Amino acid sequence: MDTTPRTEDELAGLDIAALLRYGLTAAPGPLRTSLFGDGAVGAAVLLDRAGTEPRSVAYLADTVRAGGPAHAAALPEPLPRPPAAALVREWLEAAASVSSGPETGDTAARWLRSVATIIEVRRRTRG
Repeated sequence: MDTTPRTEDELAGLDIAALLRYGLTAAPGPLRTSLFGDGAVGAAVLLDRAGTEPRSVAYLADTVRAGGPAHAAALPEPLPRPPAAALVREWLEAAASVSSGPETGDTAARWLRSVATIIEVRRRTRG
């Protein structure tokens, strides 16, 4: 496993949709770790830069848990700001493409909760 530190720009440049496609249904291991590690941080950096509130991402996580990624992707505005909504829609569509089962939806919801937590921590530590 590569333990080289990455910059925010490198993390923001990751293909989050690909990480979701491969990590959501993967058994615990490197793919899942990449999704919940670098992938969650990269997603948080992108959404934070787009001005997304952590509570909006947490609310979206609840929506994904209740209706699944495909349902959330079909929402006219999954997040309040258009740039953030476009980003997250791509991610939700990637998540929906791998499985429609409840386990995948629950994992996607946990991942979004992680992203929301990281955004909150970033904001609190910035001062």
